[in-house]
Amino acid sequence: MFYKDERLALFIDGSNLYAAAKALGFDIDYKLLRQEFERRGKLLRAFYYTALLENEEYSPIRPLVDWLNYNGYAMVTKPAKEYTDSMGRRKVKGNMDIELAVDAMELAPRLDHVVLFSGDGDFRPLVESLQRQGCRVSVVSTIRSQPPMIADELRRQADNFIELDALRDVIGRPPREPRAGPDDDTPSEV
Repeated sequence: MFYKDERLALFIDGSNLYAAAKALGFDIDYKLLRQEFERRGKLLRAFYYTALLENEEYSPIRPLVDWLNYNGYAMVTKPAKEYTDSMGRRKVKGNMDIELAVDAMELAPRLDHVVLFSGDGDFRPLVESLQRQGCRVSVVSTIRSQPPMIADELRRQADNFIELDALRDVIGRPPREPRAGPDDDTPSEV
């Protein structure tokens, strides 16, 4: 439930939202996403969190990051860490949970409603703290994927759970090839 006079902010865990949308078989149109939440209330900020591989010549997420940055999103990025696991496989780690939590806590006194795009159960204490500060919290993720992309404890803590698949017709578009073409104006996270 949203109210037109509510001050709200979006906190988007980029890799989590991308994985959820991919599991449901669609891409997010970030222009439509922003418009949808501007329609639902007084959107103060839309934050997008993602880690970037700094040492690669071309990062497939760079066009999305640039587009979001120029189109009303507050981008929060940091270099991803590369390492080799015990099996010799190359792994990339780029957790943005702390950055998201700090920003949400700092902005909470100026908000009525926080919309968290993540299913990560680590955010349950953040949601609980935001609620104690008087914010209503909606969580956007999915239970329709196999396995579900939202932790049960996060879903139970939220004031409102928004099924990402239910937003498909409003903010989605069919998935496309990983490489963005010249006619694309809103790239997708790859």
